[in-house]
This record gives sequence, structure tokens and C-alpha cells, in this order.
Amino acid sequence: MFNPVKIAAHNQGFNVRTLFTAVSKKTDGRPQSDFLVTRFAAYLVAMNGDPRKAEVSAAQHYFAVKTRQAELSAPTLPPMSDDELMEADGTYSWAAVANILGWGRNVMLRELRRLGVIQGNRLPYQRYAHHFKVVPGTYKHPKSGEQVPYATTTVRPSGVDFLRKKLAVAQLPEAAS
Repeated sequence: MFNPVKIAAHNQGFNVRTLFTAVSKKTDGRPQSDFLVTRFAAYLVAMNGDPRKAEVSAAQHYFAVKTRQAELSAPTLPPMSDDELMEADGTYSWAAVANILGWGRNVMLRELRRLGVIQGNRLPYQRYAHHFKVVPGTYKHPKSGEQVPYATTTVRPSGVDFLRKKLAVAQLPEAAS
């Protein structure tokens, strides 16, 4: 049962070892093998299980009810115009862009890295640099006292539309399946 679930978790980018931890149960007789699973792993097991089994059916019902409760209780943010999210210099932070585009910040950044728009340090590749503002700076390392360089990247208004198009193309294969 766990193999298809582990494959599904791995394909979604999760660390299978943290989702499913093998443990030994101590009993009066021989030790028994068992698994400790995270809530998400339990969800995957339930959703990939045979609904004809009472336990699986009960788990599917439980997660369906909890999902619906979460949907109903989710706070809705008041609509904001893009101008309210804009920095004083006319650019947008990564968090603001993610908010505007309806993505989670970390998921959006991961996808932009995958698409080859930004590097691991959030700096844009040169061919897309005109959509971003990169401000270099330094800070004093608290332990060594050395000056450490860093850069802060923000997104220009043209970059918001550019990223919207890039991310829309990235979503097309998922929408088809």
C-alpha cells in the first residue's frame, strides 16, 4: 500500500523519509514493524486507499470534512490594489508579487528557479534582469566581524506581467491532467 503513496509524495517533491518513519513496536513477543506517519502522509494513504475498506472510507470522510471546515473558516483578505503592495521605489517584493499572482511565495520562487528565471540566491538571470531591481549591500557578520555582501531583488511592474505569463505557461501541463 505504501509504495504508490511514497511515489506520489516523492513526485510532489516531499522527503519520503520524513513523511513515513519506520519504527519497531516493543511487545511481549517479537518486535513488530510499524510506521509513524505525518498528517499529510496519512492523508495520502487515505486518498490512495481502497474506499471499500471501512478504515479507509472513514479516513477519507474525516479528511473531506476537515478540508471543508478549513475552506469555510479560511479568512478572506480584503482586496488590495497592486499599488497598495508597491514599495516606495515603485517595485514589488517577492511576497507582494506572490500575493498579486495568487501563489505562495516559496512555491513561486521554486517554480521560477525551475523555469530558469532566477538563480538559487533569488538573483535574476541576465536575460530577464530588466524586469527586476537588484540592490547590492553588505552587512557585518556578527561572529567574524567581516563585511558580507548580499543583494536584495525586487520586481519592477513590467516583471509582474512577465512572471504572470511565465507561471501561467508552467501551470498548463498540470491543468491538462
